[in-house]
Amino acid sequence: MKNKVQLITYADRLGDGNLASMTDILRTRFDGVYEGVHILPFFTPFDGADAGFDPIDHTKVDARLGDWDDIAELAKTHDIMVDAIVNHMSWQSKQFQDVLANGEDSEYYPMFLTMSSVFPDGATEEELAGIYRPRPGLPFTHYSFAGKTRLVWVTFTPQQVDIDTDSAKGWEYLMSIFDQMSKSHVKYIRLDAVGYGAKEAGTSCFMTPKTFELISRLREEGAKRGLEILIEVHSYYKKQVEIAAKVDRVYDFALPPLLLHSLFTGKVDALAHWTEIRPNNAVTVLDTHDGIGVIDIGSDQLDRSLKGLVPDADVDNMVETIAKNTHGESKAATGAAASNLDLYQVNSTYYSALGCNDQHYIAARAVQFFLPGVPQVYYVGALAGENDMELLKRTNVGRDINRHYYTTSEIDKNLERPVVRALNALARFRNELPAFDGDFSYSVGNDESIAFSWNGFGSSATLTFTPSKGMGVENPQSVATLVWTDSTGEHRTDDLIANPPVMQAS
Repeated sequence: MKNKVQLITYADRLGDGNLASMTDILRTRFDGVYEGVHILPFFTPFDGADAGFDPIDHTKVDARLGDWDDIAELAKTHDIMVDAIVNHMSWQSKQFQDVLANGEDSEYYPMFLTMSSVFPDGATEEELAGIYRPRPGLPFTHYSFAGKTRLVWVTFTPQQVDIDTDSAKGWEYLMSIFDQMSKSHVKYIRLDAVGYGAKEAGTSCFMTPKTFELISRLREEGAKRGLEILIEVHSYYKKQVEIAAKVDRVYDFALPPLLLHSLFTGKVDALAHWTEIRPNNAVTVLDTHDGIGVIDIGSDQLDRSLKGLVPDADVDNMVETIAKNTHGESKAATGAAASNLDLYQVNSTYYSALGCNDQHYIAARAVQFFLPGVPQVYYVGALAGENDMELLKRTNVGRDINRHYYTTSEIDKNLERPVVRALNALARFRNELPAFDGDFSYSVGNDESIAFSWNGFGSSATLTFTPSKGMGVENPQSVATLVWTDSTGEHRTDDLIANPPVMQAS
């Protein structure tokens, strides 16, 4: 994976609603800013029960967005990442519909999990209570298989039926996705919800040894097809470190809440500790199509004796601060207030979570860009977007608060905002300075300041992050300083918005 900044976006929410328009936006408005793009599910249909993460046909581009030729065209200028939704598929898929019609006589019957297929001898109350699910309640819903009522395994929603990845048909299905991507100019595969993809009686059915076996198999098959595999799992931070040693890349989901913690408290001790122990083969993010993860820095959900990167009381305070900064919007979009009950995330844009403080936002992005790993910026974050309460009210889907539809004219208007111009400049700087392919180091002055440095190939850069200098959302004080050297000499900025870094021509 190229060590350049990438964008995460829906094909229909950045521009005029299709792949061709999205490609034009990337090549013109964001030229030199994003070298790669993670296109969120554009398969058939892209607008199902879970915004494309419940595909009926995972190998076809939804015709309303374009076709595989559009993907090939984009690949001429950008590296492409797509999702392989490992754990589930739509209940409307031809495979599951065949099971509904024919029951055990269907050739696809072994492809889907029921309670009895995982617990053939029945399950105790203790076993059922021990299943980990990112939603309240048990992971089963009633479906009629040829007139016989069955308890079908559904980790997320009743419309997303879980796949038996041990079955021949289930594996054949997953490999059909890999085959399609390998011949469609895709370079990177994000394994969505893979942490739930291996069920086994007597376990939590989440990130078990069997899960790691599944990940290894998928990684091996991806390598055969020239695909780099990324793992998407929200879990206890030590799990992320463990996962990282076994895969190409993991997502650093601890970083977003840790930066919020620093900016809300003025302290960098937890961020410094994470910098010391975090895996460097990471994709760094502040925001994604999901909410802001809090599970990633708190105590282990399955064993509360295993403490997190910050005390659970600090996690609770952070959630409350986000609610205060968003004037209650995050609470309206999270938990029982919204239709998808995200127990491990807070639904808000990152910019809104920071109270729309430009200095705090650009400093958080700068830290993201300076930590080892490949940075990805979510399209709403790319435009420093605020919570979309109108969309939330229209859909009552909590995560839609952070899934705004940007028209081309809206994009152009936002590109003129100083904070967005500064972010684009910072991304170009991150892409162009050779030092970012060199050696990384960091130093902590005290609990209130941390410096991140890169050095190599005739250049260097040091970012000093001091969140205590700008406490409070109304405080306009810069909390980041950047010093760098390039072929033209040494440069410095004490305000990344008023004076963003620019590579000088030698």
